Amino acid sequence: MIILPPQLRTALRFNHFARLQALREERPEPDPIPVIKLFNPIGAATWLASELGSDGDTLFGLADLGFGCPELGSFSLSEIGGVRLPFGLGIERDALFTSDKPLSVWSEAARRNGAIFLAEFEFRRDAATGLPPLRRGG
Repeated sequence: MIILPPQLRTALRFNHFARLQALREERPEPDPIPVIKLFNPIGAATWLASELGSDGDTLFGLADLGFGCPELGSFSLSEIGGVRLPFGLGIERDALFTSDKPLSVWSEAARRNGAIFLAEFEFRRDAATGLPPLRRGG
């Protein structure tokens, strides 16, 4: 089971309500910063979530199942939390995850690099070197 501490749950819900409010007011949707990172400790699957729906289970964010094509969409917290892996492991929440990049930037970098973890590597490398982000292809 994946536990969402109250402050993370509140941040996820706030982002959801902010998006709904923007839609009601016919304003551009916000581009929130991901709040949580979930990952498979023995595989390539990673999820970054920026919103939690009214049902308390539906997350919205960037999903990367390890096939080289991360995509934005909705996913179920309870389904991800119910995954049983070898050695008694399950999907985990990265308790140290923080970001200053909005979801659109994560999505672009993950698609360009083929994986969320490679986008994260790119961001850390760029921050460490002080160089502008690497742009590949057109």
